[in-house]
Amino acid sequence: MSDAPAASEGSGGDLRGLVEFLARELVEDEGAVIVTEEEDDRGVLLRLKVAPEDMGKVIGRGGRTARAIRQVVHAAAVRQGRRAHVEIVDA
Repeated sequence: MSDAPAASEGSGGDLRGLVEFLARELVEDEGAVIVTEEEDDRGVLLRLKVAPEDMGKVIGRGGRTARAIRQVVHAAAVRQGRRAHVEIVDA
């Protein structure tokens, strides 16, 4: 059984847990991972903050990793009948 959060249960909090899980698997400083959540007119907005030295790992070469995180979260949100957006911000 996986330690990944169940993305199909509950509210946007599960989406937040999914972003935290994905980010912590990528970074060196897991304690610096902070995900905040707010509702806006477009759906759930998830803001991801990581340590400055881990920013490149979360964004990836050419933004590929960030794009993959967004696609996974979007797919999980669709399964819940919701919309979600991930924003990666400087700490």
